[in-house]
Parts: sequence; C-alpha cells; structure tokens
Amino acid sequence: MSTNVTAHPAVTRQTLTVRDAMGITVGIVIGAGIFEVPSLVAQNAGSSSQLITVWVLGGLLSLIGALCIAELAAAYPNSGGVYFYLRRAFGAKIAFLYAWARFAVIQTGSIALLAFVFGDYASQIVPLGPYSSSIYAATAILVFTALDAFHVKFGKGTQNLLTVATVVGLLIVVGSALSQTAAQPSTSAESRGSSLGLMLVFVLLTYGGWSEAAYISAELKNARRNMAVALIGSIVFITAVYVLVNFALLYGLGMAGLAASKTPAAELLRLRFGAVGAVIVSSAVAFAALSSIHGTMFTGARTNYALGRDFPKLKFLGIWNERGQTPRAAIIAQSMFALMLVVVGTLGRNGFRSMVEYTAPVFWLFFLMAGIALFILRTKDSNIERPFRVPLYPLTPTLFCLTSAYLFHASLAYTGRGALIGMLVLLSGVLMLFVVAPRKETKPEVRLEAEKVRRVA
Repeated sequence: MSTNVTAHPAVTRQTLTVRDAMGITVGIVIGAGIFEVPSLVAQNAGSSSQLITVWVLGGLLSLIGALCIAELAAAYPNSGGVYFYLRRAFGAKIAFLYAWARFAVIQTGSIALLAFVFGDYASQIVPLGPYSSSIYAATAILVFTALDAFHVKFGKGTQNLLTVATVVGLLIVVGSALSQTAAQPSTSAESRGSSLGLMLVFVLLTYGGWSEAAYISAELKNARRNMAVALIGSIVFITAVYVLVNFALLYGLGMAGLAASKTPAAELLRLRFGAVGAVIVSSAVAFAALSSIHGTMFTGARTNYALGRDFPKLKFLGIWNERGQTPRAAIIAQSMFALMLVVVGTLGRNGFRSMVEYTAPVFWLFFLMAGIALFILRTKDSNIERPFRVPLYPLTPTLFCLTSAYLFHASLAYTGRGALIGMLVLLSGVLMLFVVAPRKETKPEVRLEAEKVRRVA
C-alpha cells in the first residue's frame, strides 16, 4: 500500500464548511423532481389550497426528520452516517443490509434515473443520435467520478456551483410565472378527489435527500455544532423554494393546467417566451439533475467506504486516499454499478414513476429504523455527550417514526411490481451476508473520524 493511501479513519480531515454542507444538501434535494412531481400531486389534490398545504406539510415532516438525524450526526460524526447509527443500535448485519440497499437500490438507482433525466433534457438542446440520452447519462457519471475521485475540493466546488445554477433556474421559472397574467381558476379542478397518502409519497420523495448530510459529518468543521445548523437551514430554504415554485405554477397554469401537464415548468416558460422557453427550462432541468447526480454520488460513496472499514472481505472499499481526501475505491465501485444500471435502462427504461416504486419502500423502511435507533442509542449510549438534542423528545422522534411507517405502507400500497423488485434486491443482501460477514461479530466501537467521543461525566 502506498504511503498516501490508508484505510484508517483518522485521516479523514474536516475540510467542509456549513456552506458546503448546505450546498450539498440543497443540491441533492432540489433536483429534477420539482420539475415533474407538482403535476402528479395536483392530479391527486382536492384543491389548490390543499396542494400548497401538502408541500408545507412535507417540509415540516422533513424538518422533524432532520432534527432526529441532526442529534445522531452531532453525537456520532462518522462517514458512515445512518449506516453507522444502525450498526451501533442494531448490529453489523442490519447495517450491512442498509449499506447494500444504498448500493444496489437507493443511491445507484437514483444516480441512474437522474442521469437519464439529464440525458433527456440535454438531448433536447444538443441531440447526439439514437442513444443520445444514454450517452449524456454515462458521460455525466464518468465526469463526476473523475472529479470526486481526484480531490475533495473539486467535488465540493462542483456541487456548490451546480446548486447555485439550480436555484437560479427555479427563480427564472418563478419570475416567468409572476410576470404574466394569472391563469383563470377551474371549478372542475377544485372538485377532484384527494389522496393524501399518494401525495405525500410524491412530495416527500421530492424532499428526499436531506439525510445525506449525515454522511459528510466526519468531514464537516465543528460537526457537533454545525450539523444541526446545516440540516435545519437546508430544510427551511428548500421548503420556501418548493412552496414558491408550486405557487408560481398554480398562478401561471391554474390547477387544471398544472394537473394536465407532464412538464409544467416547460409549458409555463413556453407561454412566456415561446420556443426559447423550452430551451431555458431544458437547461434548468439539466442543471438540477446534474446537481442531484453529483450530490448523490458524493455522499453515497461514504457509505461504501464505511462498509469497507467494517467488513474485512470488502476492505478495498475502505481505503481512503489521503492525498485527495476521498474514498476513491468506493466512488469508483458505486459508479460502475450505476453505469451498469444505465446500460440496463438503455435496453428498457420504465421512467420516473417506476424508479419511485423501486426505491421508496426500501428508503422509508430504513428511515423508520433510523428513528428507532435514536431511542435505542439515547439509552445505550447515555454517557455520550449530545451537543444537539431533539426538541420535545420523545414526541418529535415518535412523529418521525410514525411518518416513516406510514410512508413505508403507502409506498407499498400505491405501487406495484417495482416495489416488489426493490424489496427482493434488498433481501438478496441476506445472501451477501453469508459471503462477507465475519464469523464472530465484534461490538461496534463508537469512533469519530476527527476527534474522540467526549463523554459526559
């Protein structure tokens, strides 16, 4: 092993600021979903006021979850994020299943889907032939892999720029809506039936990704103090942006127009700018997708790195490149799997909604377990200092667990074959355990990567 590469966690340096953490979080969350989901929500909303209310509710529920993750991240700054919390609370086997789910379902599936979204919209600007979307998708993954694997400063710098570009694109959409005459309300749209469960599945999918900040807690300066600031600040900002965008779409298209449109942002700008509007919105969606792709790749590799540290047979994933301050092997492994999904998607993609079905049940199952882990670790590690504590404990984490359980049920009840495939892929991780799990499991050590755990006297 060369002198500049090590698997020891102590080499992880605190190189990220609160602004970097918020840039990564906002960049992951505010992605292509906000350009597609509002119409799906409108189709299931009983009124325009209910539509706005469910987006506000999504922000509040996400904030409750962020408060829970903030306590865990502040108490245990670790590159494994939720993986580490589950390992500490439930043991290595459950944690392994979560890491496998992120590798095979949650992260790589999201990367491939978002890469195709980028490819679809980039192809509207500069088409590259019959496989244009796939070429753009694979190129985006390869370019971001090279940037992230080379040095962390390139990764965080790229994310900050993409986040700014995404927010500017959304502001253009909002400004375009408010600069034209309001759409006439439709009485037929106001009388449609509503499905809160299905609306929340879509809305909270669009808010999904805020928990990724936990995976950079070991690299965040003064993580014990700054993690809560980064998470809460990000959720408040994201909620404001989402509510503003939906208000703009309602103002410009009306309830009926929003519900009927598959690409509401594109239609809105087409009304305002004509054909040029299609190019503008295509560029905005492309940047939003790139932002989410890169942020998902950046944080997803940290789970693979933590997995390699804990399972000797996967130790190649746990190598940290000290010169570049990146988990280089974990980044490359994740990208190879995502590229494989791009190839599969090229042969026969099922689209945005199918990926929701594939990822949502697995996602909410492990979020429920993360909420339960907070209760367990409050008791198990009662002597560990918690710089940030969830307010109104135990009510707040109880609400988080109930929300996660409801969304797990809703994602199974309202989806079909895709949910079954996602759960089967998760269960295949049980077979992987027989191959990689050590014969004797050791008690997970509470270890931080930048400092030792401070204990309350």
